[in-house]
Amino acid sequence: MRWSSWRYLWTSQDIRRKLLVTLLLLSIYRLAAHVPVPGVDKTAISQIMAAGGAGGTLVGLLDLLSGGTVSNFSVLAMGVYPYITAQIILQLLVPIIPALQRRMEEDPREGQKWMEKWTYILAVPMAALQAIGQINIFNSLSGGVPIIQNFGFIPGSIASTLAIILSMTAGTMFAIWLGELISEYGIRNQGLSLIIFAGIVSRIPANFGAILADEQNRTWMFPLTLLITMVIIFAIVFVQQGRRNVPVMYPGRRGGNRMSMPVKGTLPLMVNMAGMIPLIFAQSLLTFPAILASFFAQSSVAWVRNMATTIQNLFGGNSDFYWIMYFIMVVAFTFFYTNVLFAQQNYGENLKRVGAQIPGVSRGAPTQKYLNKVLSRITLPGALFLGTVAVLPWLVSLIIPAFGNSQASSFFLVSSAGLLIVVGVVRDTFFNIQAELKLHGYDDALLIK
Repeated sequence: MRWSSWRYLWTSQDIRRKLLVTLLLLSIYRLAAHVPVPGVDKTAISQIMAAGGAGGTLVGLLDLLSGGTVSNFSVLAMGVYPYITAQIILQLLVPIIPALQRRMEEDPREGQKWMEKWTYILAVPMAALQAIGQINIFNSLSGGVPIIQNFGFIPGSIASTLAIILSMTAGTMFAIWLGELISEYGIRNQGLSLIIFAGIVSRIPANFGAILADEQNRTWMFPLTLLITMVIIFAIVFVQQGRRNVPVMYPGRRGGNRMSMPVKGTLPLMVNMAGMIPLIFAQSLLTFPAILASFFAQSSVAWVRNMATTIQNLFGGNSDFYWIMYFIMVVAFTFFYTNVLFAQQNYGENLKRVGAQIPGVSRGAPTQKYLNKVLSRITLPGALFLGTVAVLPWLVSLIIPAFGNSQASSFFLVSSAGLLIVVGVVRDTFFNIQAELKLHGYDDALLIK
C-alpha cells in the first residue's frame, strides 16, 4: 500500500466531508452508548459476566454484537442486532415462500428495496420483544438480584415497564438511523458495520489493559496475545480475499451488420460468503438450552433440578462437548447460509438473460447446478476456518492450561470472532475509499499490492 496516497483523502473536499461526518456520527453513537436504561443495576450485570457459564457466554455474545453496550446496559444495549435478526429472518423466508422468491427473481432491484423496507418494519417489534426477553433472561441469571426491579406487566409497574421497553426500542432504532446516515452522508454502505466495528474496537484497549494488570502472567501473555492477534488478522485477510474466478463468455456487441467477438470474463465466488452470521446462529442456539435450564435450576423436584444442572454443564460454554458442537454447528450453518444467499442471486438465470455462458456448461439450470457444485467445494475451507476461529479460545486453553477457558473466551471473543467483523469492515472501508478517490480522479490512490 502506498501510504503517500493518504494525503489525497484531505485534498478532495467531498471525501473529507464524508470522513468527518462518519467520525462525528460514530462519536454520537459512542456517547449515547453510555446513557443507561432507567433503574438498571449495573452491579448485577457485572456479576453475570464475571460468573461465566451459559449466562456469561450469552452476555458476552450480546455485548459483542451491541458494541459493548450490554456491559453497562445502556439504551443501546441491543445495538443493531434486532435489525440483523429481521434481515436474517426475511432472507430465510425468501426460498420458503414462492411469492417472495418470484419477487426477488423477476426484479432484483425492486425486490431488494422491498426487503429493506420490511426489514426496518420488522426490526421494531423484534426490538421490543428482544428488550423484554433480554431483561427477563438477565433477571433469571442474576442470582436473585434483578437487574431492573419490578419489571413486568403487573399492577403498579406497567408504566415503568413500557417506558423501559420504549426507550430500548428507540435506542435500537436510533442506532440503525445513525448507521443509515453514515451510509448516506459518510462512507457509503458501511453504516451498520461501522456501528458494530466502533463498539468492538472501543473494548480492545480495556482488554489489553486487563492483561497488563495481571502482574503474574503479563510478561508472556501480552506478547503471546499480540502474536496470536497478528496471526488471526493475517488468516482472516487471506481467507476473506480468497475466491474462485469462474470463466464466463459474454456475447459480443453488434456494430452495424457486424458482431464483435465474445468477451471473456470471470464470475468471482467467495470462499467465505456467510461472514459472521454462522457464528451468531450457532452460539445463539447452543446457549438457548442452558438459558432455558436456568429457569429450573432451583426446582424443588430433584430429577428436574439434576437435569437442569446437567444441561447447564453441557451447554454452559465451559465443557468440551459445547466447543465440539459449536465447531460442528458453525461449519453446518456456513454451508446452509451460503446456499441460501447464493440461491437468491440465481446466477444461472441472470447469466442466461444477458446471453452469457460458462464454457462447456449449458445455460440456465445446468449453470446454476454447476456453480452450486463449485461453491460447495470452495466453501469447505471457509467453513472449517470459521469453525476454527469460533473454538479458538478452547484450543488455546488446551495448549496452554494456564490460559483457562473462561479467561480465553472473554478475551479471544474479541480477538478472533470479533476480528472477523473488524477486519471485514476495515477491508470494505478501504475499498470504498479507494472507489471514492478514483471517482474524484485519484486513480493511483490506496494502491494495494
